Amino acid sequence: MTSHPSPGPLPGPSPAPPHGARTRRLRTPRGEFAVVDVPPAAGVEEQGVALLLPGFTGSKEDFTLVHGPLAARGYRSVAVDGRGQYESNGPADDESAYAQDELARDVLAQAEALGGAVHLVGHSLGGQIARAAVLLDHTPFRSLTLVSSGPGRISVSQEQRVKLLRDALAVMSMAECWEAILAMGPPEEVGGPARGIGDREWLRRRWLGTEPAQLLATGRQLCAEPDRVAELAAVPLPFHVLSGTHDDTWPVTDLDEMAVRLEAHRTVVDGAEHSPNIDAPEPTARALADFWDGLRPGGR
Repeated sequence: MTSHPSPGPLPGPSPAPPHGARTRRLRTPRGEFAVVDVPPAAGVEEQGVALLLPGFTGSKEDFTLVHGPLAARGYRSVAVDGRGQYESNGPADDESAYAQDELARDVLAQAEALGGAVHLVGHSLGGQIARAAVLLDHTPFRSLTLVSSGPGRISVSQEQRVKLLRDALAVMSMAECWEAILAMGPPEEVGGPARGIGDREWLRRRWLGTEPAQLLATGRQLCAEPDRVAELAAVPLPFHVLSGTHDDTWPVTDLDEMAVRLEAHRTVVDGAEHSPNIDAPEPTARALADFWDGLRPGGR
């Protein structure tokens, strides 16, 4: 959602799953979800399982560049499209299906389908959904990492961008909205759905694959989310707050303060902005694995 140019890779060909990845449907009692499931690298002992939740207008492909480094450290990583997001099914017009509580229960079902004891990672909107899941039931999780995901509602400037998108969706089709987004300027300046891993045609397919009701409902959540840090701090889980050095969606100082309130491990990825998993995947993956390694018996 940031309007700043990303220091990371420019859009290229459609994102290719990393070596050893399985692109499949994860079956749960709450439906099937599209995932990219990447096992530990050959010859590396498995150290744990991570469930990765993407942000607003994003998808599981946003984690493409961190899977390989995590696999090399022994972690199985499973990135998921949430309900109504890109390749996961959801209603086109029923916003109630995308209430935060519903999306949180989806995450609990996904974790259980993976066998529980997973490290939960949520980027931006995905972090707020992850937080809601943990507040409902923390027992399927070993830890929670919030990536560029703040304590409450998004910044005023980003609220204005989300409101503009919601207004457009009220009168335009998804295809018309996409053309309007591109007409606003170069992708590196427009950001949002026009910026990511993959070429423009793939980014368009991802946009068209996402349900309008999902964008409308989750956009409202981002603009109204209360500060629930005190509730989260009472949950007996290890926390990690990770961000770039600059963020328009939540000020980095707010993320610093949230980490203090949570007594969380804190990582600032040098040179990254709102999407460290895209901007600086190697140090982001290293920070995740280092945090998880430290939670194991005898860990650092």
